[in-house]
Amino acid sequence: MLLLVSPDSVEEALDCAKAAEHLDIVDVKKPDEGSLGANYPWVIRAIREAVPADRPVSATVGDVPYKPGTVAQAALGAVVSGASYIKVGLYGCTTPEQAVEVMRGVVRAVKDHRPDAFVVASGYADAHRIGCVNPLALPDIARRSGSDGAMLDTAVKDGSRLFDHTPPEVCARFVELAHEAGLLAALAGSVKAADLGELARVGTDIVGVRGAVCEGGDRNAGRIRPSLVAAFRAEMDRHVQAHAAAVAAAN
Repeated sequence: MLLLVSPDSVEEALDCAKAAEHLDIVDVKKPDEGSLGANYPWVIRAIREAVPADRPVSATVGDVPYKPGTVAQAALGAVVSGASYIKVGLYGCTTPEQAVEVMRGVVRAVKDHRPDAFVVASGYADAHRIGCVNPLALPDIARRSGSDGAMLDTAVKDGSRLFDHTPPEVCARFVELAHEAGLLAALAGSVKAADLGELARVGTDIVGVRGAVCEGGDRNAGRIRPSLVAAFRAEMDRHVQAHAAAVAAAN
């Protein structure tokens, strides 16, 4: 599993840089603008300059409305600013067709500028609370639009977590559908260290965190600390190795 950590400022990105050996992707977002809130282009650029060159930078485009042209321009801004992973939260899309239309525009805008960029169609485990597309529709939306990955997060940050809305067996199906479509699968949403055993078992490719590596577990008021990133990574690796050993023993 790859570990994606989400600083919201250059200062936090510098802390991530101190823990670079323990993470795989630095993700730029603005938590006070939503689950996948978009940060400023100059912040993306500064964070790209702050973290090691061998660590890809991801950027969220926002919890977007059903406005394909607007979203495509925003995605282009993110990749021009230095992000190589572009995540789009399909908040305002109520049907798979709307979501595919938005993501096709994003894929074209991003890959016309940088063909090797990685585009992620992101949905919400608690989609029933906001009226957007069903979580299990995301892998097919990503496939049909030419995206490279599918992701689930939580839209409402009220203390509920990924598994509160999509139990492990549903997440396992999400990962299975993504893999069948040739996509990477990412899971996030107030993920804690206690969830890592299940995340390893379901075979997710990327785990996204913020609060779990912030002081006090607070994604808004807390600040990312290198020691917490290192501890989370160690626990993640322990569960991945344990799961691999269990699978090998069973075979």
